[in-house]
Amino acid sequence: MVRLLSGVKVAAGRPRLYLRRMGFADGLRAAAATAADLALPPQCLGCDTPTGGHGGLCARCWSKLRLIEKPYCARLGVPFAYDIGPGALSAEAIADPPPFDRCRAVAAFDDTARALVHGLKYRDRLDLAAWMAAWMRRAGGELVNDADAIVPVPLHNRRLWWRRYNQSALLSGAIARAASRPLLTRVLKRIRPTEQQVGLTHDQRDKNVRGAFRVADGERPQVDGKRILLVDDVYTTGATAKAATRALLRAGAAAVDVLVFARVVHETN
Repeated sequence: MVRLLSGVKVAAGRPRLYLRRMGFADGLRAAAATAADLALPPQCLGCDTPTGGHGGLCARCWSKLRLIEKPYCARLGVPFAYDIGPGALSAEAIADPPPFDRCRAVAAFDDTARALVHGLKYRDRLDLAAWMAAWMRRAGGELVNDADAIVPVPLHNRRLWWRRYNQSALLSGAIARAASRPLLTRVLKRIRPTEQQVGLTHDQRDKNVRGAFRVADGERPQVDGKRILLVDDVYTTGATAKAATRALLRAGAAAVDVLVFARVVHETN
């Protein structure tokens, strides 16, 4: 019997033959993959249903993942119902231009995307970060390539102590490593605690994060004149991304782009 494990075929009862054919290093990787599959059988990232390989979604979850693909607003990345030409802007981007240059997201924030975000953010599913970051690199490839450095949206120290990790830092770290870009985790600070944004109105969200971010004077040379890629998990109204962007621009950043895993999409866009 032949099983496909992490892209390598392994024949039951013939592991030594395959190790010799693949070479020692490849053999070790195959053996490690086999052990991982036996210890942790592949499951859907969204609902834990058994799947054929690690890092994937079952058919049900995949059908509920609403990927954001072109055509979309050149500034905010919200999808258009039809293509209205290169560089087209949404009504929101025209009426209320954001301080950042571009925003991109993998998917609309509903169903499967929400399950993945909440799994990473609230249920200690740290294993999701690498897979989500890989999707983010693909969705925001141009932004990643243009970035001089990558900065995660920070948590206040009080919330970081309670949660024990910053999901945005995990995502940005995986993206930075894969893209060989500098990761600046100490540059941007959340200088005062803010309420949870969930349940707040647009105006309340803006007020909640206004003046909440700052770049310390000693860290300014790290962003001065640089194009910064700001990474977060979700873009809802944009209040957090806009406040963080303004802090980076005040510190001398030449430009800021925003990359998130999911964003709220209104049907009117």
